[in-house]
Amino acid sequence: MKKFIRPFFMLAAGAMMISCSDDDNMDRNPVMPSGTAHLYATSHDGSVTRYDINNGETTAYETSSDDAEGIYYDGGDDSFTIVSRSSTSLESYAGIGGLQTGIDLDIDLDLSSSSDLESPRDVAVNGNIYVVADNADVDGDDTTPDGRFFVYTKTSSGFELRNIVTVDFKVWGIEFVGNDLYAVVDTTNMLAVFTNFSSNYMTDMEASASKTVEVEGIVRTHGLDYDGGTMVMTDIGDAGSDADGAFHVITNFDSKFNATMDGGMISVSDQMRVEGGNTNLGNPVNVVYDANYDAVFIAEVANGGGRVLAFSEASTSSGNRSPQINNSLSGASAVYFYTE
Repeated sequence: MKKFIRPFFMLAAGAMMISCSDDDNMDRNPVMPSGTAHLYATSHDGSVTRYDINNGETTAYETSSDDAEGIYYDGGDDSFTIVSRSSTSLESYAGIGGLQTGIDLDIDLDLSSSSDLESPRDVAVNGNIYVVADNADVDGDDTTPDGRFFVYTKTSSGFELRNIVTVDFKVWGIEFVGNDLYAVVDTTNMLAVFTNFSSNYMTDMEASASKTVEVEGIVRTHGLDYDGGTMVMTDIGDAGSDADGAFHVITNFDSKFNATMDGGMISVSDQMRVEGGNTNLGNPVNVVYDANYDAVFIAEVANGGGRVLAFSEASTSSGNRSPQINNSLSGASAVYFYTE
């Protein structure tokens, strides 16, 4: 069984809430722990590992996939959906909450899509719309950047491919903020947005982003996540290095992004950057941020052969920080944090 390191931001939560009764601390934003706090992580061997943040328990699920990258947990039907690179499809596994925990389990596939994908990297969900970013070369010319978004509708019988949107940049991480789809521009420091994506991009088409900005300080971005007005983006740096990764935190993201013109730049002064030898960041390929815990969770694929990392006080602390969770997970590829 994989070792789980209990994060100290959980242990400090009670003290933080008590301190807020003092007048001097009333402006602080306390951590409010949830009764359910599950961190899901995929691996390039196809397995899914669930870390229970509250009690330190670890459960490993062996899926039908031999390689997974991208995951989403749906509390409505108690299922997680992974993007399988081996079957080139979406795969959903239901009834997770009713299974035994703290052990290794083989689980059966419940729903899937057709095998439409080529090189899937991430999934973003908005209601019953599931969008998969696929970074396979579209036109056969690797000197021209392009990528695709495969748009699926989830039904009771599976995932139906609705349409494919081809874009003029290489894709990787994607994230819905309301109805807008944000996407990192792979091999660059840029962030793109497609406004009202689910309704404005309904058919097979070629499309350009509604707006694209640079994020100063990033070398090559991969993962992104948004919650509570804060955007977090990862920087893998040199893909061949296992020690030069970082992540950027942009608080008050909406106002900063809206104030930046198309083709402009969000400056370093409007961000915080976490990097350095203490972080264990090399190639942080996927990230999730939870505003309630003010914590960043990262799938790190290179350092130590793969890690699941977490950093507390994400919106207020930067620099060469040590993670509060540092779990070995070979081939770690994506993370998703679910609370209720």
